[in-house]
Amino acid sequence: MGFEPPQRLVRALGETYGDAAAGDWLARLPELARQAVDLRHLDVERVIAPGGRSSLVVLVRLPDGTPAALKVAPPFAAPDLERAALAHWNGWGAVRLLDMDGPDLLLERLHTEVGLRSLPEAKALLEAAGTVRRLWVAPPDGHGFESVAERTARQAEAMRAVKDAETAELVSAALRAREELVADAPEEFLLHGNFRQGKVLAGDRAPWLAVGPDPLVGERAYDLARLVRDRVEDLVAAASGPTSGRRRVNKLADSLDVDRERLRGWTLFRAVESGTRALAAGRRQDGELLLEFAGWL
Repeated sequence: MGFEPPQRLVRALGETYGDAAAGDWLARLPELARQAVDLRHLDVERVIAPGGRSSLVVLVRLPDGTPAALKVAPPFAAPDLERAALAHWNGWGAVRLLDMDGPDLLLERLHTEVGLRSLPEAKALLEAAGTVRRLWVAPPDGHGFESVAERTARQAEAMRAVKDAETAELVSAALRAREELVADAPEEFLLHGNFRQGKVLAGDRAPWLAVGPDPLVGERAYDLARLVRDRVEDLVAAASGPTSGRRRVNKLADSLDVDRERLRGWTLFRAVESGTRALAAGRRQDGELLLEFAGWL
């Protein structure tokens, strides 16, 4: 069976890591996937498409017939950190690792066709909140995860480098919010890092389990901020969008015992950061939606 990368993966890796680095790894991906399959004597069912934005995901079966998922990611996407986070959670709120060895990730099989985005919005947010709450645990001793301050410092530097009069005011507001937030960080938990409805799938041993972490350590409000803007296209299209967006901040903050203003600040920063990055990559529609949403905050 071939292991050709889905176009979504090709585009996302090129945008995030550069076409040169992405292209070199993508050229080797079919062979890397074959080696991973042969090493564990797996039976291949199919490649998930459109799949993820940072890895090739293949549905497989173990030699004893157990269904599983094989995730093959480039080293620059830090699969070792994902493995460390999943090992620490050990299936609590997240997909379970089946094997700690090798550069790839062998995971329990979830129902890839059933995610939280298949639910009505109110129900999806409720289930998402219950799932992310389980992930917020103390990080392991001697961990190698970066902090929220470190990750957002790099992002802030990239934002400052963009000279665009149309986005300058929002960028300045987002940068000010970040400076205030990192100056007074109240807590340190292990965070998913990229938590949203699309990162939660149905499972057999638990109704919903998180996948695809980009782990770091810091305050819960940062982790919750990405979830606030889920289905942003629907919010922007609705006449009540601004009110609904602000209400969502308050509702999620209250339900998870997170400070409303800290969640609002991190939601602003993360939306502006994602919006300016989308514009720079030529995804103008995505960028404009995110910046309009950020303007409501």
